[in-house]
Amino acid sequence: MPSLKDLRLRIVSVKSTRKITSAMKMVAASKLRRAQSSAEAARPYAERMERMLGALASSLAGQSGAPRLLTGTGKDDVHLIVVVTSDRGLCGGFNGSIVRATRAHVTGLQAEGKTVKILTVGRKGRDQLRREFGSLYVETYEGIGRKGVTFAEANNIADKVTTMFDAGGFDVCTVVYNRFQSAISQVVTLQQLVPLAVPETKADDSGEVKALYEYEPTEEAILADLLPRNLAVQIFRSLLESNASEQGARMTAMDNATRNAGDMINSLTIRYNRSRQAQITKELIEIISGAEAL
Repeated sequence: MPSLKDLRLRIVSVKSTRKITSAMKMVAASKLRRAQSSAEAARPYAERMERMLGALASSLAGQSGAPRLLTGTGKDDVHLIVVVTSDRGLCGGFNGSIVRATRAHVTGLQAEGKTVKILTVGRKGRDQLRREFGSLYVETYEGIGRKGVTFAEANNIADKVTTMFDAGGFDVCTVVYNRFQSAISQVVTLQQLVPLAVPETKADDSGEVKALYEYEPTEEAILADLLPRNLAVQIFRSLLESNASEQGARMTAMDNATRNAGDMINSLTIRYNRSRQAQITKELIEIISGAEAL
């Protein structure tokens, strides 16, 4: 049974930990507001750009002169997986969910006889996947978003992906990241970047006449310019979503840790008071017994 001194030291230690977790929760909450607004602001642009490219791509379907970023290489043998995680921990299951989804996806592709390459963004994903898939790494990035996610950082990653694709390094590229829903909910998302996954359009039975557009310059020229830009935009969006999800997960994890520390302090305080009372009672009994013996 721990002594009174041990219990006092344990209570002081847990109180110090509670101060740290409470401060980290407040910092994460402050960062979450900015990260959430940035992620939500980027969604409309990324989604509309994807829809516009889908409309352009549908007019070039089956044509021989279409850009390779749109049509792909015609093969499905080599897959590049871009894994977006964080550089720091203490954010609950944020990184673990991405690692599990990546491991399942890579294992499934390898079972089909595909060749897999991995590009990691974030130190946690790199370290957790290294033992099993370290030989598949082609590039690793860390420190992304340390002072706020910028488009230049996303563009650097997009340039690396484009260079690999132009050199014949892969046939299909997929990014794995956490899409932000709320501070307590993040959805693991696998989004195909190369070739462009044209969003499915629902049939319109309203009978309305749809507008016809003429493009200047040609569709091929527009796609050749916009497809690399769209790749950078989609990667930028995934980084923003991941950053907001990380801060939300960290705020939730630190809130739970703070409340658990409070419960532990209450439990230890009760044990300390009971032990102290038992020791006082024991000493009183010894004094009374000694007095009666005299």
